[in-house]
Amino acid sequence: MPRFRLDIEYDGSLFAGWQRQANQPSVQQAIEQAIEKFCGEQVSLRAAGRTDAGVHATAQVAHVDLIKAWPGDKVRDAVNAHLQAAKVRIAILKAAVVPDSFDARFSAIGRHYLYRIVNRRAPAALDKGRIWWVPKQLDAGAMHEAAKVLLGRHDFTTFRSTQCQATSPVRTLDRLDVSRAGDFIEIRASARSFLHNQVRS
Repeated sequence: MPRFRLDIEYDGSLFAGWQRQANQPSVQQAIEQAIEKFCGEQVSLRAAGRTDAGVHATAQVAHVDLIKAWPGDKVRDAVNAHLQAAKVRIAILKAAVVPDSFDARFSAIGRHYLYRIVNRRAPAALDKGRIWWVPKQLDAGAMHEAAKVLLGRHDFTTFRSTQCQATSPVRTLDRLDVSRAGDFIEIRASARSFLHNQVRS
């Protein structure tokens, strides 16, 4: 039974998050349904991380086991056709056969987040829903300096959700940068793994 790695891009605006849920649409469910329509198999995707409601992804990685050793391009194109027919904003960027030892979650060596702020009196028009509008002037330099305190290995209990299932609150934050370009501020965070809601809080 061949294992496929899927590289995925999606707009999370209309989803309750990555993970399949009983009464709400999820990214996982939409892709699993598209795969079933393509090859007739009921599958369970495993992702590198579970994004929350409204969170977008440019390079989410997941894996799935299929009965037939389809060419990767065929899997990508067929699943994308069914996703487009379902009118969801999800795209399989790449599909490739990988060794059975590959696990999207445990083989991941890093996870990266980008948060964008438009920092001006006028609200965002083109990026509305994808950017946080803060009309009061922010000091990105001071924010960047303050962020340095969080770098490294720490107990992030204060930053985790009460529903977090991790056994330990200790994580190593490899990157937390704040930079400004005109009216826009970008916050980039990287680590091997994060606690539930660690970055968003």
